Amino acid sequence: MLNSINVVFPDLETERMNLRILTLEHSKEVHQHFADCHVTEFMDIEPCKDINEAEEIIRYHQEDSGCRWGLIDKGDGNFLGTIGFHYIRWNQVVTAEIGFDLSKAHWGKGFMTEAMIEVMAFGFLEAGFDAIDATVEPENGKSLQLLRKLGFHEEKEPKDGLIYFYIEKEKMAS
Repeated sequence: MLNSINVVFPDLETERMNLRILTLEHSKEVHQHFADCHVTEFMDIEPCKDINEAEEIIRYHQEDSGCRWGLIDKGDGNFLGTIGFHYIRWNQVVTAEIGFDLSKAHWGKGFMTEAMIEVMAFGFLEAGFDAIDATVEPENGKSLQLLRKLGFHEEKEPKDGLIYFYIEKEKMAS
């Protein structure tokens, strides 16, 4: 049985974005991003009030067993959102929960689909995850649509007010 894995989470790249591991150098962008109530509406955090709260968010992800990438638009350098793995479980299989958020100005433009495909491929092919899961509030239509589009399996019954999704390595669409 596995106890842990030693994964180095590198910066990643897609056609339109650079995915950079969040550091305290991103505090201003993280603050601006998470200060928007549209971004945090379906998250378990309140809108970010100041730089100190942004730094707490970044430190939380730095100390977690997973990682969090900032999504940076290659064209204009704008900070678009974040994506990452957290709550990695090592049992008979290695499962990581994925979380993601995007600034409202960039909704509906395919950025998160592009980021998810890259991050999931990294998780399965490089990090050695056997499964990736996610939880979504039933009212979060955009996230529900994204996970369904990417082939995640949806649990039939919500649990604790959340809809549970998962995808296994061998089921991931190419």
